[in-house]
Amino acid sequence: MSHTALARKYRPRRFAEVAAQEHVSETLRRAIAGERVGHAYLFCGPRGIGKTTAARVLAMALNCPHRTEEGEPCGECESCTRIWGGQTALDVVEIDAASNRGVEDARDLRERAMYAPSVEGRFKVYILDEAHMLTREAWNALLKILEEPPPRVIFVFATTEPQKIQQSASPILSRCQRFDFRRIGVGDITRRLQEVLEGEGADAPEEALRTIARRAEGGLRDALSLLDQVLALTGGDVSQEGVRRVLGLVEDERYLELLEILRERRHGEVFSFVETLLEDGYDMMEFHRGLVDILRILLRFRLGEGEGGRGVREDLRDSFRASAEGFSAGDLVRMLAQATELEATGSIRRSAHPRLLMEMLLLRLSYMDRTIQLEALLKGLGGEDPPTEVFTDPEPSARPRETTGPSEASGSEAGAEKVSLTDAWDRALENPKDLPKGVLPFLKAAKVEFPSGEEIRLLVPPGPGFDRLQEPAVLRELKNALKRHFGRVPELSIQPNGSDDDPPERITEGAVRGGRLRELVDKEPALGEAVEELDLELLD
Repeated sequence: MSHTALARKYRPRRFAEVAAQEHVSETLRRAIAGERVGHAYLFCGPRGIGKTTAARVLAMALNCPHRTEEGEPCGECESCTRIWGGQTALDVVEIDAASNRGVEDARDLRERAMYAPSVEGRFKVYILDEAHMLTREAWNALLKILEEPPPRVIFVFATTEPQKIQQSASPILSRCQRFDFRRIGVGDITRRLQEVLEGEGADAPEEALRTIARRAEGGLRDALSLLDQVLALTGGDVSQEGVRRVLGLVEDERYLELLEILRERRHGEVFSFVETLLEDGYDMMEFHRGLVDILRILLRFRLGEGEGGRGVREDLRDSFRASAEGFSAGDLVRMLAQATELEATGSIRRSAHPRLLMEMLLLRLSYMDRTIQLEALLKGLGGEDPPTEVFTDPEPSARPRETTGPSEASGSEAGAEKVSLTDAWDRALENPKDLPKGVLPFLKAAKVEFPSGEEIRLLVPPGPGFDRLQEPAVLRELKNALKRHFGRVPELSIQPNGSDDDPPERITEGAVRGGRLRELVDKEPALGEAVEELDLELLD
């Protein structure tokens, strides 16, 4: 028993049948009809989108004895059938440049091209697939024949990487007509799959075919191969469940479970979640692909996109819409950026430990800080009144005097010294360039006490601000800044204000002044001061 793959069985025989590449097929058909065929063509584009097919249809049309006036081959004659099937033909030769890439192969091709076609009126067509694999020497050997081609000889170079030809043989490009093939849209692939199923006497729900089309990523050949697998598994009864089984797709319920873990920041459950996926036989690459799609769907929901739910099961669409409400649009943008970064670098494909990479990605998503508005950040950097603990009354005599211990017994002289120290503190805060980098927001947020005329006590909430101000180098710079205004180095102590067990606060308008932002997404010039003052790290 033999089975012809759908990708071969339903290969186009005419220009009109070449899917979603009308800008190529129409140009070639009109060139044939008008007898304006070039001597060399370069077909560029991703794999599986019709480059070799278009080259074969071109060769069929050039040599078809029953060609129409519009330039279409009949597709049924002996010449068309042999070329369409890729069989040996005297005048149409397909060469795999990946395995025939040397200079001797190019010289042999050049010599064979000098002979006239076997039948008068026909064309000799050489189709070189994976043309970017040819060596620089091989291209040099072909350059002369492309500059002065023999009559009725056509070259078609097909490649997925035209930039390599640009690098190794740029003179070739100027001697070829270049056509860039596009990835085929999900809708076009879905319609073609429906036509193929009709030809096979089978049927399938549109959602199942759209799932296959999305998975093919613009390649019709891949889509037909996947459909072949589904038909083999289901015996012709194509269903969404059958498609998921063949593709190894993760159920939508699993992603809903993950989103709850991320939203509620149950960090430790990330490990058990990934372990369960592996125990159930899911591939981390496929799970990652689905995660990117789900985050994109949530973002479309959050932005009010009406078609945002396409790609998830109809019965779970409302659940995903509700889940999207648990994240701000900014949160989802940052989560999607983190997830796609892993895909862009290709590290999960190359890694021997994809589980570890996936766990780290999910942990980063669960620990990711919530987005704050730019207005809130700028407001927190000075737009509001400073904390009441910092003395702001311009009249020194009217300022409250917080004292502890025996300082009251020191009399008016001690009081005068204390007032002078508060002036020095205010002036130091008004000159942030004299202060250690990144501490101004923490100083403004601290409760300030003056136990004596020679001492300043800062009560700082536990966290990054308290840790930063405890550093010896920071203390030394801060004392020197105060000395510039006070005339001598005062005593300075840093004490915690509150318990270490207090739960950390979310970043809000009031909390921006009290903690260092871990991430800053936008690089607007207006944030230059914030970057300098808070010692921020910019993330692309």
